[in-house]
Amino acid sequence: MTKRRRAPRSSPDELRERANALKLYGLVANWDEYAEQPWLPRLLEHEEEERQVRSLARRVRNAKLGRFKELASFDWSWPRRIDRELLEEVFTLGFLEEAANVILVGPNGVGKTTLVKNLAHKALLRGYTAR
Repeated sequence: MTKRRRAPRSSPDELRERANALKLYGLVANWDEYAEQPWLPRLLEHEEEERQVRSLARRVRNAKLGRFKELASFDWSWPRRIDRELLEEVFTLGFLEEAANVILVGPNGVGKTTLVKNLAHKALLRGYTAR
């Protein structure tokens, strides 16, 4: 199930722009024939949603994250020294906009991989790619 991110644009110029963005060149070439069809806005919306779903599935598959424990079940009391506020800030993904790096350091078994996989998954959901 997908969430609708925004109300669909429906003026003829906006519909044509959406069709162009979707690379529906046959539709655009015959625009005068289809521009006033009542089903056109919904068709474009369905196509946009389906492409978003397929894009997410492809990004998740290509990331090869495998199975991982959700962050909601992460034990914040172990390790004893962990900067939860800083990690929560990292999970806002602001560092991606700043093109900054994030490095997690600690001994084996404290959850670094779990945190990184959750971070990658969140980035995938926001439209980024991950390797």
